[in-house]
Amino acid sequence: MPRHLSSILVIGLGLLAAPLAAQSATPIIGTWKADLKDQDRKDAPRQVVVRSDSSASWSRETVRWRLKADSIMIALGGEWVTYRLQAKGNRLTLSGGDLAKPVSLTRLGPPTARADSVPVPPDPDVTQ
Repeated sequence: MPRHLSSILVIGLGLLAAPLAAQSATPIIGTWKADLKDQDRKDAPRQVVVRSDSSASWSRETVRWRLKADSIMIALGGEWVTYRLQAKGNRLTLSGGDLAKPVSLTRLGPPTARADSVPVPPDPDVTQ
């Protein structure tokens, strides 16, 4: 195989693999709905939208999120709150943090866009 053809093939495969790697690296991106058993809880959201721009929204709340090992950190009130995270396919379970008991969510689909008028909250680790 000519050298330039093999280079083009490698570049092409890399371009195809990049979006797949990004999706698998962040399996929590999407719109999620709480299971029926968790719908009436006061300490857990009914529906959550997690976006790739590091923002997440539920009700009227928009927060910044960060993944860390088996946890998700959410910036609330200028501080990180850490929840244990289990994601598998279209199922997501959060526990710990300020939750009285685990909450289970099912993916409904892709995330909705964040309105330009709603900023991503600042990162608590960044000094302003």
